[in-house]
Amino acid sequence: MNSTFLTNIFRFILLLAIQVVIFNHFDFLKYINPYPYILFILLYPVNGNRYGLLLASFFLGLFMDMFSDSGGVHAAGCVTLAYFRPAFFKFSFGLSYEYQTVRINDRLTPERFSFLLISVLTHHLILFLLEIFRFSFFWDILLRTFLSSIFTLILCISLIYLFKPVKK
Repeated sequence: MNSTFLTNIFRFILLLAIQVVIFNHFDFLKYINPYPYILFILLYPVNGNRYGLLLASFFLGLFMDMFSDSGGVHAAGCVTLAYFRPAFFKFSFGLSYEYQTVRINDRLTPERFSFLLISVLTHHLILFLLEIFRFSFFWDILLRTFLSSIFTLILCISLIYLFKPVKK
């Protein structure tokens, strides 16, 4: 086993545990729910196995659904995010993604911010669309997506730079 695989397993377990123990109990004004567990999908290596990411994302969402009793919405959101992740990378980074020189946990640049923003918005939109699943709550879905995405984005950026590897 190489260190990248072990790092991903550790990140998977740690982010899932933090989400279940701490952030699942946050519910600000019924509109803001932080979901930093998606950092596992966002920080997965660019040159990593895509099918491995899809499978791991499914299990990450499935475990979240089991702990949240949410019936598959987290699994759908995670798999959707993992599936569109290469397109988001290509949109945000362009040629840098083609050469696979992208690292999300470097300093925050407009490219990294746009990648994180698009990814978080996509995940949350799918999650809340499937959770509410009524067209009459369209504005409620958009408001929850927007507010939760802002809070999750701030939390994700903070966590990325809190646990940023030290360069020697």
